Amino acid sequence: MLLFDSANNVRISASRRWWLLGALLLVAISRLWRLAEVGAPDSDSVRDWQIIQQMVHGDFSQLFHHGSPGFSVFYLPVALVAHRFVVLQTINALLGVAGLGFFVAWVSRQARLNGPETAGLALLGGTSLLLTFSGRDFTMSSLNLVLFAGLLRSHFARLQQPNSAALPRVALWLALGLSIDYKFLFTIPILVVLEWWQSDGLWRQPRTWGRVLGILAAPYFLFGALGWQVGLPWYRWLAFYVRVAVPKTANLAGRQATMSLDITYYLRYLGSFESPLLLLGLGLAAWLVLRQWQAGGWAATRQWTVLSYLLVWAALLLGGMSLVVKAPRGLLFAYLPLAALAVLSGRRVLPGWALAGVLLAAVGQNLFRIQRELYAPLPTHYPQVAAWLQQHGATRIASTVGLNLTPYLNNRQILTVITDERQLPALRRQGVQYVLFDGYRQVAGVARFDSLAAQRPVAAWPEPALHRPLLFLEHSEYTGLSYVETLAACQAAQADSLPLRLYRLQ
Repeated sequence: MLLFDSANNVRISASRRWWLLGALLLVAISRLWRLAEVGAPDSDSVRDWQIIQQMVHGDFSQLFHHGSPGFSVFYLPVALVAHRFVVLQTINALLGVAGLGFFVAWVSRQARLNGPETAGLALLGGTSLLLTFSGRDFTMSSLNLVLFAGLLRSHFARLQQPNSAALPRVALWLALGLSIDYKFLFTIPILVVLEWWQSDGLWRQPRTWGRVLGILAAPYFLFGALGWQVGLPWYRWLAFYVRVAVPKTANLAGRQATMSLDITYYLRYLGSFESPLLLLGLGLAAWLVLRQWQAGGWAATRQWTVLSYLLVWAALLLGGMSLVVKAPRGLLFAYLPLAALAVLSGRRVLPGWALAGVLLAAVGQNLFRIQRELYAPLPTHYPQVAAWLQQHGATRIASTVGLNLTPYLNNRQILTVITDERQLPALRRQGVQYVLFDGYRQVAGVARFDSLAAQRPVAAWPEPALHRPLLFLEHSEYTGLSYVETLAACQAAQADSLPLRLYRLQ
């Protein structure tokens, strides 16, 4: 099977399996809890949903939006029978739990964790604030975790038992990942470093090179051909990569640069919003591996353990992502390796009862943060906005930057997103009746609505979710603001108690 090989295919014991399933059930409950009240956590979720709805009706013009054609095609069969946003959102949430289980089962087998340690790892990683937040949206994050776990498993097996079939398996997981999300490009330098360190000659085999390159090129040919069939340029997918790396113009928030050296951003985020065990585990794992290296064991044999392997991934992801514009999701691939390092290193220095106590305390702290950041702001008030508009016969509506109202509108209503109040006179002439002064504009850092804000609304609602620090931090990649600047912007936005305000266009 492609998912397993002799190095990974050690059966997990029945005891560990039940411990893992129990932990995954608890994580699934935390992901699905009040999910119907969340709505769309961000505009990317709505945009992904819209693209798939367009594809259902035969419009493939946005196939390469976000450089993720595989994501849209993956969900297309589901969208053919389930059109509601919350249905796709629920499936995506469960997919994230499956990715967690895929990763934890592998680590448990490799490190021979017992049942409580296996459950502790699943709960520590699964209750991460960022992974819970991204596990309740409708973006590529959940599917990314499934494919990333497969990539780690296959590449670790290749390092342990190199053979002619090993690297093509790695290439297959990487190709699938690149089809789903361009962020898998960031895994390539780490794979190169690991292969350089391994230096076992496997790459010198021409046949291996050919098979790997063929597998990696296959999605670009297949999706390129599909794009060409629907009228898109053959280079559209590759052009997306170029525009991400070298933006032609600044975005609406004024950010154009893609590089931003800030080694404190992720350390501050992890220290303030995630379990302290993640950074403690990273430091302890580095000390344990360094001590083994100094003893000559690992350096002499080059035998990778799951601890040393995940340490390299976590450290290089943390260091590498600190060079580009940042948001917590930039460390998406690092959260589970960091959680694993905490458990794997902790079991080396603590007795079992002490490790269990530490993990329970950390999970409790995570749940407290989830309650504060994700559950407390619920329910969303966008459905009330949509109900008001329907009661007043509104069919044409404008919104300042945000798309979050879209899933609640009916088929007769059209939402137009504006990025500047100077667009309103033309929209008024086109029949737009109302404009939603959406607080999402503050999250995205777009401030071009001063005169509109001075007018008197016809209706207004609170929306506490728009004032949560995590949402602002998740958009700091878009705004280009530093960690401190982003939290300051969040604090300023909290002064607006009614961030959803409707205005009648006269």
